[in-house]
Amino acid sequence: MISITAAVIDFKQLELLADRDSPIHTLDARAKVLVTAVFIVSVVSFGRYELIRLLPFFIFPVVMISRAKLPPLYLVRKVAFLCPFVLMVGLFNPVFDHTALYQIGQLEITGGWISLASLLIRSLLTVGAAVILMGTTGFTSICNALERLGIPQLFAVQLLFLHRYIFVLADEAARASRARELRSCGKKGLGITSFGSLAGHLLLRTWQRAEHIHTAMQARGFVGRFPVHHQSRFGKTELCYVLTWSAVCVTLRMNTFTDAIMALVTGIIT
Repeated sequence: MISITAAVIDFKQLELLADRDSPIHTLDARAKVLVTAVFIVSVVSFGRYELIRLLPFFIFPVVMISRAKLPPLYLVRKVAFLCPFVLMVGLFNPVFDHTALYQIGQLEITGGWISLASLLIRSLLTVGAAVILMGTTGFTSICNALERLGIPQLFAVQLLFLHRYIFVLADEAARASRARELRSCGKKGLGITSFGSLAGHLLLRTWQRAEHIHTAMQARGFVGRFPVHHQSRFGKTELCYVLTWSAVCVTLRMNTFTDAIMALVTGIIT
């Protein structure tokens, strides 16, 4: 129960970061969504053996964290949570890919290790960009920006419902877990055998809670979209922001100067 509650509080902390005041926070959400999309596409478009060319892309999260005044250790901890899952995905790359790419003395570096490192760096960059977007914009503003950018309204509303339902599910899970602990005399009933009934009970409780929430929303005049009290404007500052970072991402992707760095590093280790 404590772990569930702590996870919810930690997740809400990311939303609270969006209420801060900084030059990045005041930008229109559409500009930040567009720049993040360009950054992610640029990063994932690299090949599996391209490792050195990914390193200059760290300039984006570093500048964003600095300008938005976000807590770097908190964001690093959130992004690092993904590392074990990424390692599990690329765990067998060194086993099946024995293509020799580099030679450091007697040590031979195969393509499997390079692809694993490239996968890890790309995951850190893309997830980090998404976390920074959440910390500077907020999920509600992101959904509103997606709708204004042309995403179907139904899809944007479903995303927002999914985000809000996470807290409902976590709250019901914490209550069910607390009730099970209070009713377990001598630690009985806390094993894996009671997990099935607990999951079924949680499903029924959340289903009933969701129906009550939907009824309350309809009683308050919900017509399929959430009202926006403040609609930001896409001005010259946002245009410069999008054009500048898009140019940076395209430049880094086109390898204008990273080829020289790649050739230098390759010459050193071979």
